Amino acid sequence: MSRTRIGEIRPSQLLWSYGPGALIDLPNMSVVTMSSEHWEEPRCRAIHEARLLANVRRVLGPQVESLRMPPINEEEVKDSTSAEALIGVPVKPFPRWLRCVKCGLLSPVDAGLFELKDRFRIERARYVHKGCKGSDGTKRATDADAVPARFLIACKSGHLDDFPWHWFVHRGPSDCQGWLRFYENGASLQTENLWVKCDECEASRNMAHAFGKASLENLPGCRGRHPHLTRFEECDQEARTVLLGATNGWFPATLSVLAIPPKSSTPLSQLIQDGWTFFEDAEDEPEVKTIVKTLKKSGQLPGIEAYEIGEIWASIQSHQGGGDEVHDRDIKTPEWEVLTADEPPNDYPSFKSKVVSAPNQFRDEIKRVVLLERLKEVNALIGFTRIESPEEEAGEDSVKRAPLTSRAPEWVPATEVHGEGVFIEFNLNHLEEWHGREAVDGLDKKLRAAHRGWRRKRKLDPEVGYPGIRYAMLHTLAHALIREMALECGYNAASIRERVYADVEGDQNQAGVLIYTAAADSDGTLGGLVELGKPENLERLLTQALDRAEVCSSDPLCAEHDPTKDQSLHGASCHACSFVAETSCEAGNRYLDRALLMPTLETRGAAFFWWEG
Repeated sequence: MSRTRIGEIRPSQLLWSYGPGALIDLPNMSVVTMSSEHWEEPRCRAIHEARLLANVRRVLGPQVESLRMPPINEEEVKDSTSAEALIGVPVKPFPRWLRCVKCGLLSPVDAGLFELKDRFRIERARYVHKGCKGSDGTKRATDADAVPARFLIACKSGHLDDFPWHWFVHRGPSDCQGWLRFYENGASLQTENLWVKCDECEASRNMAHAFGKASLENLPGCRGRHPHLTRFEECDQEARTVLLGATNGWFPATLSVLAIPPKSSTPLSQLIQDGWTFFEDAEDEPEVKTIVKTLKKSGQLPGIEAYEIGEIWASIQSHQGGGDEVHDRDIKTPEWEVLTADEPPNDYPSFKSKVVSAPNQFRDEIKRVVLLERLKEVNALIGFTRIESPEEEAGEDSVKRAPLTSRAPEWVPATEVHGEGVFIEFNLNHLEEWHGREAVDGLDKKLRAAHRGWRRKRKLDPEVGYPGIRYAMLHTLAHALIREMALECGYNAASIRERVYADVEGDQNQAGVLIYTAAADSDGTLGGLVELGKPENLERLLTQALDRAEVCSSDPLCAEHDPTKDQSLHGASCHACSFVAETSCEAGNRYLDRALLMPTLETRGAAFFWWEG
């Protein structure tokens, strides 16, 4: 069990790792994060991002009023004895079954065999088995620690429950009320060496029977339990055994947007939006003057002091009136329009850009490069899944999304991250020529067939959701650049993210990738990525990335991989050459094939950056 200290979870972690329904390892026990309706809303700072709020409402309903930060403010908790230091996110112990580390006794908390110690010092709180005499009952009676049982069951509908120990040991319903013991019988901790035994009837069971195909016969159906909501519901899914702390126990379903200037926005209106928490209760100009004076002294909201009080008040009134309504159903198209504008904005508080030329060696393939010296990404948590991760942008219900609250939410947890990035726009003429190649069409058919098979296996419409071969090429290039940039930019690879613009529906003809930082702890503004986006540096990085894409250390297996055989949604790609961290990829390492970038041992004519003629 990890040794996470109480209060160590950062706001960004509550969105990506430990949100409602997720399990957290505390020093002596495991807990589940409760639903966001139990969080202290007044301490959750509002985030104002109209485009993201509009898309959250599209998914969760019009009742959603706001996006809010988790109730943790690092500036408030400098004094560990203050009342604010005790404010956080509510949790409760889960799983409810505990195991004595000394005698192996396995029992639920409610049975009264385990006692909670130091309940008023949460950092020391723990359960103990009082008077434990060891596994053979001959040792001197002492208190022994009781730890969470390491096995749980979950289903694809997002339910999570205690492992059915009595059912499992007795091979179904039983009237036996004997105590259970968990013990190891072997040198290793493999499931084949783990056993559960009943003291009363001496029935026993090997834990290997709880996994794989055997689990279908040895486990009951899912009870539909949502521990973070403290409720049960109807469920027809098969229950699967999962390990405490396993990565498939909780996947966040999120929506994210880049904070870009609205079409009618001005630098002042953007400042008012960013600092709305300071101005939302302002009633007249004198009050605004006092607020601006305070902001100037404290160094908050830099730039606001450059405007006249009358201008600021007029902008506040416009914002209070609702401003421009936002109806964008497509998250990325407004971003694409701003990034590809002849003169992208470069004077907004959250968006500062600079257009540079394409690298000399790649002028045929790349149209231009935009250096984003400053940008802001806003993310919203709209649900979560278990067993299988959700699709990109969580807009498609390919996997059933579990709710964050017991009723329709009025607000959702969100975070904002300031960073920098490099946007690369590609030459459409070269793309059209590349699309016409026979080898490209062959890979497109293979990936499309794998996509259909993958969706049929999950009982989904096989004809929707395929992003296209252009997306696969751009996505693979983004991964190659992330892996290369991480070696030089000063950020770790997991803090660099991608946004792929490849929509060709209707009148759209997008072809671009944005590589940007999303590290909340460092604010993502070290300047490393922007420096690497300059023509001379980007040319060198692209050359290195493409050279690495040509041969993989797992070749020939990697190059010969056929996605139609295992429906894995990627071609010539693997952890050794193209995969990146889940926090970096917007598509879960799907739709990748380095044969679309450079010739491989298996395929030659499909490479976007190489052509035999």
